[in-house]
Amino acid sequence: MSDAAGDIPLARLFAMAYRYFVDTLHERLRERGWGDVRPAYGFALLAARDAPTSATELASLMGTSKQAASKLAAVMIESGYLVQGTEAGDGRQRPLRLSPRGGRLLADVESIYEEIEVEWAGVIGAAALGRLRRSLRAAIAASHAGELPAVRPTW
Repeated sequence: MSDAAGDIPLARLFAMAYRYFVDTLHERLRERGWGDVRPAYGFALLAARDAPTSATELASLMGTSKQAASKLAAVMIESGYLVQGTEAGDGRQRPLRLSPRGGRLLADVESIYEEIEVEWAGVIGAAALGRLRRSLRAAIAASHAGELPAVRPTW
């Protein structure tokens, strides 16, 4: 592989960076005792962190079937990452909320992401990392009417 920056398509570099972040995140989570965490958990945890969500909403966010989202939610409830409640007046509504354990997991995830960013800043410099973040944010927002889109898993 050549060292010339123009030889590697940007899409391939993004894919490599994403794979590095996901693999390193899960390796470090296992080291911290989170051995049962799967990559798909992050999407459900982030959705439940911001507001109660449902299996239907998770299915839409993740681009999967309601059945698959319901199975994921059930595993996460059983593992203690989400809790399921009932809405007053409607027993059919079963909102999913982030549990305290899920909150601790998200805190560890954010901590690990910070560690990785510090490591990358050590390689390319903090200023370059800041420029990269701002440039990516601007490019992504520009292609989505000025907003950052939700992150969806790639299946």
